[in-house]
Amino acid sequence: MKILFLTHRFHPEIGGIEVNSEILARGFALAGHDVRVMTWSPGVMDESFTFPVVRRPGLKELIRQHVWADLVYENNPCIRLAWPAVLLGKPTVVALRTWLSRRDGRIGMQDRLKVLRLARARAVIAISEAVRRRCWSDAVVIGNPYRDHLFRILPDVARDRDFAFVGRLVSDKGVDLAIEALDLFLKTGGESLPGEKSTLTIIGEGPERKGLERLVGERALGKHVHFIGKLRGEELVRTLNRHRFLLVPSRWEEPFGNVALEGMACGCVPIVSDGGGLPDAVGNSGLIHARGDDAALADAMRTAVQNPILIRAMQEAAPRHLRCHRRDVVVRRYLDVLEAVVPTS
Repeated sequence: MKILFLTHRFHPEIGGIEVNSEILARGFALAGHDVRVMTWSPGVMDESFTFPVVRRPGLKELIRQHVWADLVYENNPCIRLAWPAVLLGKPTVVALRTWLSRRDGRIGMQDRLKVLRLARARAVIAISEAVRRRCWSDAVVIGNPYRDHLFRILPDVARDRDFAFVGRLVSDKGVDLAIEALDLFLKTGGESLPGEKSTLTIIGEGPERKGLERLVGERALGKHVHFIGKLRGEELVRTLNRHRFLLVPSRWEEPFGNVALEGMACGCVPIVSDGGGLPDAVGNSGLIHARGDDAALADAMRTAVQNPILIRAMQEAAPRHLRCHRRDVVVRRYLDVLEAVVPTS
């Protein structure tokens, strides 16, 4: 099958959709399909891909690629890239990777166009039950994959720290809530071991870093909160392996939450807010707290530290949960949907 894979963003840009696009495109090609990726992301020729990547196409190229395709796959609705599929009557599958609304909940014109696009699709995939319920009730739910070749437990790394946060330092991600919760936790005797106060490692960069550092100073948490900047690849994996728990206290309702899977794969027990798709991402292998509530997060942190039997049960449940999100498993589920739309011989 000739699959035209549309994604607004792609390698070398870094982010959730970019990572998932690369995993799925590679998987489709590895399964024997003829794949071409089309994207607005700039970049140079990358010989690591076994398929062509068409970047910033002009009108003629846009139409030519659609004429070539047996099926158009949109890794999130791509109106500006996908309109020729409507004119040419190409069968289309669309994956919903985020909400059909603005971040403040408003429904804009672009969102309305996306709804019309979904109505014309042969099949719709939602990345979480929350996205399916809110956006497209007839969607097939397939949770995100994670990079299982990278995120893993390293037996040689000592797990000598408690809490970690990974993400952009912006208010939506709730980093300030993690700091406030640690303060509450420590004021009520929060300790990982007798006599050892718990710490929080903040991994990431963003426009609110200076304000967060001021908050740490105001709360006299300088000895307990450590900003270590953005980490990638093996350095991030090794750092996560040093921690027991991963905090994902997002104020925004995350459509899924790949970071929870990545932390879990490194042996961390995730503690996540209850909005959006984060509960789907952790299943029975993590703790869930009320979104936007630092006291509820502090209670969850206390539960994690004081209940080793519960935490052990979550760690033992994690491998089974992670198997459902392995790259090969998720790619196969996507291909089941695509191949049902355009059967292969």
